[in-house]
Amino acid sequence: MPSAMQRAPSRTPAEARCASVPAERSFNARLSRLTARCLALLAMTLLVLPLLTDPAAAQGATAGDQQSQSYTLGAGDRIKVTVFGHPDLSGEFEVDGTGLIAMPLIKEVEATDLTARQLEARIADHLEPDYLRNPRVSVEVLSYRPFYIIGEIKEPGSYPYVSGMTAWNAVALAGGFTYRAKTGYVLLRRGGRDDAQQVPLDSQVQPGDVIEVAERFF
Repeated sequence: MPSAMQRAPSRTPAEARCASVPAERSFNARLSRLTARCLALLAMTLLVLPLLTDPAAAQGATAGDQQSQSYTLGAGDRIKVTVFGHPDLSGEFEVDGTGLIAMPLIKEVEATDLTARQLEARIADHLEPDYLRNPRVSVEVLSYRPFYIIGEIKEPGSYPYVSGMTAWNAVALAGGFTYRAKTGYVLLRRGGRDDAQQVPLDSQVQPGDVIEVAERFF
């Protein structure tokens, strides 16, 4: 007579290994997700820690933001103008060689030597009261005009500007110094002026700047 409780048939080693595969995969997936989270947390810590422990680093991190707020527009800058509630008046515009942007309805607006905030106010003044009442305008710089580096540099020419960059960065972009270069400073011309100012290599660069690396004679 068969027993009321029958023993379950024993599994072969191969069947046991197959049964353990899903559990192993699930464990490996959880381990991978945990590792990724730990690495992301470590990367964030490494980025933030210098700002918390080094005041100079924190100052450098905000230098680009401060510069962008005080930056004055010039020919070659590309901007985005948003007139809230009026997409037909909004768009992307480039400051032309005469310092103007050509907008719908109000036509040409002088932008040279204005900050983004100042240009917002000027556009609003052009719109009010003839076209809009209490217009709200936003101006964002999309791309800056290039800077130029010449003299004793391996690859002189014009280069795209990046917010917060220094003369050191400009030299690196241009391939580095030649063997004849004076490496302790650069000559900087700004705002279309002919006279150059001697500045250290950690000086901030602005769009449109002309950087010259002088030649040493010994």
